[in-house]
Amino acid sequence: MKYRISHTTKYAYSEPVPVCQNKVHLRPRNSRRQSCTSYSLIVHPEPVLVDTHLDYFGNTVEYFSLVDTHRGLTVTATSEVDVKPVDFALELEATPSWEAIAAALRARPPQTDVNNCLFAYDSDYARASDELAEYARVSLTPKRPIGEAVNDLTRRVYEDFKYTPGATHVKSQVSEVFAHRAGVCQDFAHLQIACLRSLGLAARYVSGYLRTLPPPGKPRLVGADASHAWLSVYCGAAGWIEFDPTNNVIPGTDHVTIALGRDYADVCPIQGVFVGGGDNTLNVSVDVAPLGQLR
Repeated sequence: MKYRISHTTKYAYSEPVPVCQNKVHLRPRNSRRQSCTSYSLIVHPEPVLVDTHLDYFGNTVEYFSLVDTHRGLTVTATSEVDVKPVDFALELEATPSWEAIAAALRARPPQTDVNNCLFAYDSDYARASDELAEYARVSLTPKRPIGEAVNDLTRRVYEDFKYTPGATHVKSQVSEVFAHRAGVCQDFAHLQIACLRSLGLAARYVSGYLRTLPPPGKPRLVGADASHAWLSVYCGAAGWIEFDPTNNVIPGTDHVTIALGRDYADVCPIQGVFVGGGDNTLNVSVDVAPLGQLR
């Protein structure tokens, strides 16, 4: 499936801003599942320089600064991405037991790539707890294959928590989401990641998009026309397998990956600092359209 994606962020300020510094994660990743065939970033007012590099997790990061006074900022990322179906039969019941994976991660030295172990530890938005471990153990029963167990946990998060925009904010903690049983895709990804880390497993946060137009005869998925988030879990020889608790699916050609990290803080689409500005407003517009079905 080939997509054209447009992500526009607009800031308006009530007072002049003399200087601002910004960092963006907006370029889709290349992987065995997808390839970014074109990409452009347009910033207005135009910065003198945009610096690009890969971060520790392999995500493309772009930095820019504005040193001329302005009352508004517009950042538009446009890309074309080719997303392929998973190229192997995903047999979740054939994956190793979750205990075996947890043991390999905590062995000294680890019986896996040390980079995998990084995702088994707490991060700012996804911290382990006894309460979350107890919730996870309903699905992660003794000797259960990790793929099958995490798939069941995904289903339970989908059924037990209500998708409610406004119920949380960008800095909400997992404990709040768990207590109120409500949130959005970012919250559900953090929640499931924290549940898995509570049992010693490695899980990472995935930021991206869902397609805007559903397949023929299929319902529109929650999270379309906006940034989306899900997670991937280290499953030993099976590699990293992705799960989307907001929609209770294993991501396929409808999901476009932008960045991977420990949690949202590592992959925030746009973040920065500015001087002055007074009150400000933010407007975000995202369009993900299959090529050939453009509006």
